[in-house]
Amino acid sequence: MANINPKTVKKKKLGNYPHAMVVFSISLALFVIGLFGMLLIHAGKLSEIVKESIEMQVYLDRNLTEVQLDRLHKTLAAKEFVAYKGDTAQVRFVSKEEGAKAFLDETGEDFMAFLGDNPLRDTYVMRINADNSSSAQLKGIKNDLEGIDGVYEVQYVESLIESINSNIQKISMLLLGFAGILVLVVIILINNTVKLALYSQRFLIRSMQLVGATSFFIQRPFLNRAAWQGMMSGIIASALLFGLMHYAYHEITELSLLKDEGQMYMLMIALIVMGFVIGFLSSYRAVRKYLRLSLDELY
Repeated sequence: MANINPKTVKKKKLGNYPHAMVVFSISLALFVIGLFGMLLIHAGKLSEIVKESIEMQVYLDRNLTEVQLDRLHKTLAAKEFVAYKGDTAQVRFVSKEEGAKAFLDETGEDFMAFLGDNPLRDTYVMRINADNSSSAQLKGIKNDLEGIDGVYEVQYVESLIESINSNIQKISMLLLGFAGILVLVVIILINNTVKLALYSQRFLIRSMQLVGATSFFIQRPFLNRAAWQGMMSGIIASALLFGLMHYAYHEITELSLLKDEGQMYMLMIALIVMGFVIGFLSSYRAVRKYLRLSLDELY
């Protein structure tokens, strides 16, 4: 009788579960969420930079002494609405001579030769922090500054500020709305992935029921596995996001100006938590569903 070389036949064992497929699918979904989260973080940082570029010109009374100018600088720098770069208040002094030179450089017209005198005033230019950039707040700041002794007048481009605030608000609402839709789609995607993976386990669940296992005993291994898979997916998505972020900063130097490492790390932690929670809840719902089905409904 001819010898037949036995071939190794891989049979699907009871309880076999598509780990790699589930982890890959959840990781991909969380990575998409992470990408959009990174976009929101950078958009928020850009919005903050734009708002903190708002400047107010504080025109001073004439013939102030050096002592009075120094006192005014300290008063302005101590205001809570002043923007800071590191530990330095964004308040700079522009003398009337510097103002005349800047005007000459920009226009090429020497008005001092025509007038015989310099009508400009010494000025402090202040940058306002992003938390005080609304139109109503800026009007209040202007009134506050004009009440300081030695200040002649305060000006800023009000129409430009209103346009910036309006556009930033519209873009923020649009991004948040899209983010909400994206999160909902990802939750549904992860939920369906887990449900499809557990579909192959429905007969195992019924077998455990038939031998008298309690619902908690049946659910526990599935919930543990789903929670672990969700956490692993969150870690993988966070690692991919971290690598992409640093690659982008290396390739596009200007992008590093929008970097906010604290929020990025919080986003990565949120992805891990989201993977854990969604995986756990999706598995819980799916297992409970199969526990309640009759034998005929399992086919």
